[in-house]
Amino acid sequence: MQINNDLKVTISPEVLFREVSGEMVLLDMASENYFGLDTIGARIWGLLESRVSVGEALDTLMQEYEVDRETLENDMTELLEKLAEAGLVKL
Repeated sequence: MQINNDLKVTISPEVLFREVSGEMVLLDMASENYFGLDTIGARIWGLLESRVSVGEALDTLMQEYEVDRETLENDMTELLEKLAEAGLVKL
């Protein structure tokens, strides 16, 4: 699935989240399932929470991490798809 750079991801109102030791812990109140994101996943979540577009998030992450854009786009797309599949975000 190709995700549009202009897309703004919506976090489900059923999700509670908190940063713990650099990682993000998510609780889906609808399913009562917990999810964990590593440091980079937590950074992506924080950018999504601030309502930036996917393209803006990618640009920010490119400045913060040493990674090629294609790898970052693929990894971010994979994470967004998993979050959407779990009902945590809407694409």
